[in-house]
Amino acid sequence: MKTLKDVKIGETVTVVKLHGAGAVKRRIMDMGITKNTTVYVRKVAPLGDPIEVMVRNYELSLRKADAEMIEVE
Repeated sequence: MKTLKDVKIGETVTVVKLHGAGAVKRRIMDMGITKNTTVYVRKVAPLGDPIEVMVRNYELSLRKADAEMIEVE
């Protein structure tokens, strides 16, 4: 299983599944990250947290903990 946290800078991936439950999963979905969405990794902060991605033509920063809940291919 590959998560968004494992994706290298410059790669484009597709969301397969969202893990987690309740409010955390709902917050990720509210940001526009849903199944079959394309995500492009733009930058990763020097210490690895946060990760900046492009989703649905806008930029978004995610914490590593949230990125681990997003399964990609």
